[in-house]
Amino acid sequence: MAELPAATTKDQVQVPNIDEPRTRTVAYLTKRFPRLSETFILDEILGLERSGVPLHVFALADPGEGVVQPDSARVQRPVTYLRAQGGVGAHIAHAWGTLAAHAHLIARRPARYLRVAGYVLLKRHQVSTLRHLVEAGRLADALEAENVGHLHAAFAHGPASVAYLVHLLTGLPFSFAAHAKDLYVSAPDLLARRIAASEFVLVCSESAAATLRGIAGAEASKVILAPHGVDTRRFHPAGAARDAVGAGSLAVLAVGRLTDKKGFPVLIQAVAALRASGRNVTCRIVGSGSLRGELVAQASQLGVGDLVEFVGSLTQQEVAVEHRTADIFVQSSVILADGDRDGIPNALLEAVASGVAVVATAVGGIPEVVSDGVNGLLVPANDPAALADALCRLHDDPALCRRLGSAGRTLAVEHFDRTRLLTSIVPLFTLSGRPALGRL
Repeated sequence: MAELPAATTKDQVQVPNIDEPRTRTVAYLTKRFPRLSETFILDEILGLERSGVPLHVFALADPGEGVVQPDSARVQRPVTYLRAQGGVGAHIAHAWGTLAAHAHLIARRPARYLRVAGYVLLKRHQVSTLRHLVEAGRLADALEAENVGHLHAAFAHGPASVAYLVHLLTGLPFSFAAHAKDLYVSAPDLLARRIAASEFVLVCSESAAATLRGIAGAEASKVILAPHGVDTRRFHPAGAARDAVGAGSLAVLAVGRLTDKKGFPVLIQAVAALRASGRNVTCRIVGSGSLRGELVAQASQLGVGDLVEFVGSLTQQEVAVEHRTADIFVQSSVILADGDRDGIPNALLEAVASGVAVVATAVGGIPEVVSDGVNGLLVPANDPAALADALCRLHDDPALCRRLGSAGRTLAVEHFDRTRLLTSIVPLFTLSGRPALGRL
């Protein structure tokens, strides 16, 4: 792959004297915001703002969801969207604004712009990359107008692609985060190129860090483990210990988007097995998604439609209440054929912080949180019988259920408290360095 030629004086990014560390304005780019299921993005934004990081949030698109986390209203500045929002008039105005942004870039650095555009058109000519170039031009123009000093992309796929192109167009330093799907379904060669050009890369689990360091090669030191953590004040045990298990019933809770990798069909089969064994069980599944119809039909076909309730989308505050009325939390994640899998699910951390006994599959970063027999039970993925056996074990042993839940709460407070974990990454965003011009 050819390198971008050395920039001329006209191409150089103008930076002030930075012999001493200084706080820089940071642009935070995510895919869709605010998204109900991505509370870790919202919490990271709010945490950086509380720590004094001057932050401007950008998103590729508005998810347009009916339920929004109430804490979204606490973000200090309005979110700027890179894709048009609204009707025909708004789309026309957005198109003119995008053309003007690219014209500004061409006028300031014509040779550099044409080299980057030529690279995308000739070597990376997928429709998605062309769209990312269009978005990168609009974002680059906005960031230069606001004198932003650093760009952080919240995901390793689309947002990181846009951030990388902004870096190539302007030389602005950037970083990105990698989580689960965005890591496992991205092309390794593109990830390696983005890592090499970035200042640092955040990953939320050791398993993801190991994967990314293998891809990064000589740049592996840029990969930094930064778990999302959990709000241990919002998610906490109920005031009084529940005794429902001891009374012979079991309240099972699962939280997550209704998508393939969450493994909800396995959970429904396990619930059917518990009913067949004569045990009293109920299951509440919180979340929305494309599989809802299939899952409802499966529960009905297995004769547990009366036991499995699909609650739909809830806010974080409402999910916290669900945890305090549950006996067991199930994380039945699976690995998909394309490699997509969970990292450390935020719903799992919320359950652990709430003092709920956990049964989970040994997928992705889950074993980094759940130690079998210590603070939960681990079972193989895609194994309804093993999941049912673990649930039966906890149903029949309420003391074990309470002991695992208590140990989980201790783990969350000592190792996964979100405020403490966020504080540890703030210096990465606040200390600036001289940006290096990007390489193709």
